[in-house]
Amino acid sequence: TRFHPGLNVGRGGDDTLFAKESGFVKFETYRRRRAVSVHPSVDS
Repeated sequence: TRFHPGLNVGRGGDDTLFAKESGFVKFETYRRRRAVSVHPSVDS
């Protein structure tokens, strides 16, 4: 796949990425792979 699951992201059987937690999405490079992570939003 083009993007791999990162922090708080899961992958379905058809390679669909989904958020396990609400927050903001960040595209990152992790171990030389492109990953999508969801970082929790900070409520003040």
